[in-house]
Amino acid sequence: MAEFLLEVVRRIVEDPGAVSVEELERDGDAVLRLTVAESDRGKVIGRQGRIIRSLRTLARAGGAREGKRYLLEIAE
Repeated sequence: MAEFLLEVVRRIVEDPGAVSVEELERDGDAVLRLTVAESDRGKVIGRQGRIIRSLRTLARAGGAREGKRYLLEIAE
């Protein structure tokens, strides 16, 4: 799932080299921590949070397919 999310986000941002996804375990859930360049953070969030909401939906759908629960967060 992390690789899929990485590929999708790299196509959205202007600096694809600065994108990374780290997978952590927290309270039985898999947390995907997304890191992007400061200048690309707004693009990943989108207007009224639409892009990040869509990315979170993709992560949940992929998790359901794998039998996991994925949570997506943007690193500061």
